Amino acid sequence: MEYDPIKNRLGKFFRKNIFSLRLFYFILNLLFLRTWYIHKKIKAFAKENRDNININVLDAGSGFGQYAWYISNRNKNWDVKGIDIKQTEVDYCNELFGKAGVKNAKFEQQDITTYISDKKYDLILSVDVLEHIFEDVKVLKNFYNNMKAGGVVIISTPSDKGGSDTYQEGDESFISEHVRDGYSIEDISIKLKVAGFEKINAEYSYGKAGNISWRLSVKYPAKMLNYSKNLVFFLPFYFIIIYPLCYILNTIDVNTHNKSGTGLIVTAKKLKA
Repeated sequence: MEYDPIKNRLGKFFRKNIFSLRLFYFILNLLFLRTWYIHKKIKAFAKENRDNININVLDAGSGFGQYAWYISNRNKNWDVKGIDIKQTEVDYCNELFGKAGVKNAKFEQQDITTYISDKKYDLILSVDVLEHIFEDVKVLKNFYNNMKAGGVVIISTPSDKGGSDTYQEGDESFISEHVRDGYSIEDISIKLKVAGFEKINAEYSYGKAGNISWRLSVKYPAKMLNYSKNLVFFLPFYFIIIYPLCYILNTIDVNTHNKSGTGLIVTAKKLKA
């Protein structure tokens, strides 16, 4: 299934003004379990760096801009740069963030395989990006080169335990834009080491509870919209019924050590200057 057209329709529907943008981000934060994990990691990073007021953040593959929004509003002294390959996404974010009075977040159209910054970053986010790019090691090396010593990268990506909804050879990926179905912990760790990173920690997300929640809150609604965009008007009623269960399942997943899962949450550090 092609996921981008659905995302583009939803983005166009919601990103009309500041009120609808806030509502859109609120919905994304509620529904997407990976957001719960990323927020948890950002809070942990902020706690570890509480004595460092001026933090530079790169949101690599910023998309709708929801993570840049979260960080820039939560930490007013942090400077956030969002980059994305799609100029339309960059333009939307710059326009709406400007109207919202957000002064510590800016967006640029850039290719993350070649992006060279004029400043070094303390934190780099890569949320569901690597699975779209063939040259993933090149991206990781680029992150490393654009990072300060002591900097941290936070990565969310599908795992090889059913990521992209593929469980055995021959299964078709739920998202056709993916160039790989997922990473093993060993694979992503080796690639980060090759790029120069150390203190690598990879954990499974979307365990049993999270995977059920994902199917109910993301997969089935996406299939509905892929079938007919008019079903968007039915979705609020659908979510009123199923979301309380999804909230419980997400809470269980993010507070559980998952022995396996369809997603990976990875952190790594650059120790050397």
